[in-house]
Amino acid sequence: MTDGESNNIMQQIIETLKTQSLQIDRLITERLILIPFTIQICTNLINDDFSDLLKMGLKKGKSWPDKDVIETLPKIINNLSQVESPTGFESWMIIKNDTLEIIGDLGFKGFNHEDGNIDIGYGIIKEERRKGYAEEATTKLIKWASSKEIVKEITARCSIDNISSINLLKKLNFTEVKKDNEMVYWSLQNK
Repeated sequence: MTDGESNNIMQQIIETLKTQSLQIDRLITERLILIPFTIQICTNLINDDFSDLLKMGLKKGKSWPDKDVIETLPKIINNLSQVESPTGFESWMIIKNDTLEIIGDLGFKGFNHEDGNIDIGYGIIKEERRKGYAEEATTKLIKWASSKEIVKEITARCSIDNISSINLLKKLNFTEVKKDNEMVYWSLQNK
């Protein structure tokens, strides 16, 4: 196979992914359920409307959605507006499967087709931190993303003083690639 043929095949795969809807509606771990955000859910949350979530049988966690989630919702809507429906490379809600409480979110900021990478982020409400939920959810989403042939790299970044995130990213085998006065930048190669 020539380089040109290989590039054409990769381009076809990328074009397919651009319009490919998520084939599952949730990811499940031992203690968590991950459900993708939709534009409607995000829009309703911005308007303090939780009816969609209640219809799904979900409950708000003690302080969810927190300020970080509210600030992120317009970005999630923007990412979702780039695709016909969730592809999995956008954001997901983190839900405790025993209580069906939403305790956080995680996800990607879309798929970078040019470089074949995705940037992951996560957040857990303060009442549920230090219980391993971020690790459990992030591990599951990384496993899902790594199963997609087009993903070559998963990147992350965190504040230089966020010791919990630094430790988590190290535990998940991310490699520090750069550091500045505010942030540490990480990479996980998909093999």
